Amino acid sequence: MLALRSAVFRTARNVPAVLGCRSKHTLPDLPYDFGALEPVICREIMEVHHQKHHNAYVTNLNAAEDQLKEAVSKNDTSKIIQLGGAIKFNGGGHINHSIFWKNLSPERSDPSAELKKLLDRDFQGLENFKKEMKVAAVAVQGSGWAWLGYNKKTKSLQVAACPNQDPLEATTGLVPLFGIDVWEHAYYLQYKNLRPNYVDAIWDVVDWKDVSERLAKAQ
Repeated sequence: MLALRSAVFRTARNVPAVLGCRSKHTLPDLPYDFGALEPVICREIMEVHHQKHHNAYVTNLNAAEDQLKEAVSKNDTSKIIQLGGAIKFNGGGHINHSIFWKNLSPERSDPSAELKKLLDRDFQGLENFKKEMKVAAVAVQGSGWAWLGYNKKTKSLQVAACPNQDPLEATTGLVPLFGIDVWEHAYYLQYKNLRPNYVDAIWDVVDWKDVSERLAKAQ
């Protein structure tokens, strides 16, 4: 127990230097126009999703990190622990959406040869992979994400679901390659309660080039 407490406070002493020089998180620009993914995802959804929801995660993450810096400087362990949930939720929202925007594109593309090889090996092909992703996405209770991730230990692809804004790598160890946002704000204005229809449609705007590049970096 003493060793654990010592490690915690050694880490805490190092945090102010890190937080003190950090830059603020910013909302990334979309790599395309708000209406570029129509008819799959309408302009209104994209604009609200990016400008309101993602922007809120960025704003709240910066605020939580400012509070964390102050709490660390005061050795307020209770406050540090209390802020964990806000940092996980808003930090996860920022990470997840920053990937999501780049996972999508109005331009058609195909999986790289390496990605196709792994999809064939681990899922028996692209179409079977899509079915597994749909099952994971539709099965999320409430809000969350379905992900294609890369397992560095087994060097294989895996489908996983995360609740709320839990970030894939931080919570499962899988490197995120492609995610489907199944929070209602991602589709409800257009698809209402028909989440399966939204999941079916999103394949028409997947940027396989981006997914393939993420795989190459993860390997």
